[in-house]
Amino acid sequence: MDRRFLTVAGLSLLFALVVAGVFYQTVAGASRAPKPQEIETKDVVVAVRALPVGVTIKPDDVKLVKLPAAQIPPGTFSRPEEVYERPVVSSILPDEPIREGRVAARGSGFGLSPVIPPGMRAVAVRVNEVVGVAGFVLPGMRVDVLVTGRPPNHPDTMTTTILQNILVLSAGQKIEPDARGQAINSPVVTLLVTPEQAEILTLAGNEGKIQLVLRNAGDQSVEKTPGRMLAELYPVRKPPPEAPSAATPRATRAQTGSEAQAAPKPLPAEEIVVFRGSQRSVEVVGSARQPTSGSVP
Repeated sequence: MDRRFLTVAGLSLLFALVVAGVFYQTVAGASRAPKPQEIETKDVVVAVRALPVGVTIKPDDVKLVKLPAAQIPPGTFSRPEEVYERPVVSSILPDEPIREGRVAARGSGFGLSPVIPPGMRAVAVRVNEVVGVAGFVLPGMRVDVLVTGRPPNHPDTMTTTILQNILVLSAGQKIEPDARGQAINSPVVTLLVTPEQAEILTLAGNEGKIQLVLRNAGDQSVEKTPGRMLAELYPVRKPPPEAPSAATPRATRAQTGSEAQAAPKPLPAEEIVVFRGSQRSVEVVGSARQPTSGSVP
């Protein structure tokens, strides 16, 4: 047999054994790979639909789903009964887990009441398009409150800033901003204030005119303003001095005219022609008008 043929056959057999060994190791390693571990899941209460602020959660508003335990945020609920009849204080999106910070305690009230933090107060302020910044005061925004009036024992009207960085809780009957960012035209804006600020705001509304000033929500600074007087809006102009020479004749003429008007004008004397026989004579009768009577002798 040819030696060359034996060499090629031996190399082919060796190559086949190497390939078979590699394939065997691959298959054996895959069979020995550990099976994937089962992911631990837990029951979580999520919202069926969007839940706005102020609504009370009903059984139809939530459902129970299984989520990976590692992805569950803290403060969630595992039983739907734990969230029934609890008011929503922060908007909840569909399929979002309901957390403790998004709902108030059961029995804390309805509507705006559960949104008010302990120790704070909600005060309604009547506004118009000008006071309400043309309708752009929306829930969640922050405003400054100005009042215009006349202080006691003060001759001038004054405008001053009484409150700063105040949170707007609601505009009218809405306690959430419009989804499209549209303005909410409402005659009443509710502000979140402390009890002391509530007294100041109520007094200002009764004694003067309130104006809301919109501010950047990220601006937390409080400015000290002295207030402005009405006289500061108008320049002070001194009246021109009057010339004495021009005033004296005018006063003299005025005085002369008044004196002339006050003094009675003398009446002209009357003359009477008297005939005594063939003699004719003229007699003057006083300086005042006298009635003529009698007959000529």
